[in-house]
Amino acid sequence: MIFAVIIGTEILNGRREDKHFNFLRDELLKRGYELSGSFIIKDDEKLMKKTFEMIKEMNGKMFCFGGIGSTPDDYTRKISAEVFSNSMEFNEEFKQKIIEKFEDKAYPARIYMSYLPKGAKLLKNNPINGMCGYYIDEKYFFMPGFPDMAHPMVLEALDKFFPIQKIKKRYSILVDAKEGEFVDIMQKIPKDIEFSSLPKLNYTCEISLAGNESKKWIEFFKEELDKKGIKYKDL
Repeated sequence: MIFAVIIGTEILNGRREDKHFNFLRDELLKRGYELSGSFIIKDDEKLMKKTFEMIKEMNGKMFCFGGIGSTPDDYTRKISAEVFSNSMEFNEEFKQKIIEKFEDKAYPARIYMSYLPKGAKLLKNNPINGMCGYYIDEKYFFMPGFPDMAHPMVLEALDKFFPIQKIKKRYSILVDAKEGEFVDIMQKIPKDIEFSSLPKLNYTCEISLAGNESKKWIEFFKEELDKKGIKYKDL
């Protein structure tokens, strides 16, 4: 299971628009993966901790955006350490990078961007200012909130840890009937087939199946519709 966690009060109060969800979803799909869930949450320590803990308990993987800077409302480094690592330490490579870039201005605040969960490793592909993200256990990935910085780091993580998989086949039809007229057919689809029914306001319904043997079951669906005299077309 793969989750996106997008941290930013400014998204929820309308000061900024999220640009992470679509990017991450599409890049995962290109490689044969799908998101199991996506959360946009406030810069709130308790909420962040509960969200991280839930994903850990589910043995999920996580792409987290925002809150890794050095201002007072940047809680991600601290909370990720509490949930995934139990302690923090300065990453010496990142620390030196900050010192070289900012010199005296690295102190007192910027240097703390390199104070990371113990054992965290760096995501370095930031073409904007060179500051790093990080990851823990090759499962939990933490990037800045700025898309131009974060998205190259997402690609870096995907290239390292998400080898391209076979993209599953999806078959869809548009049924010229209300859902209630063929629910009995839906109930015959096996649980291991990804199934969705999307009714439309014009009283048609889009049926979509994906996964192993999905072609077999979409053909079954069509045959059952034919028996009922219900029209449909392939999408």
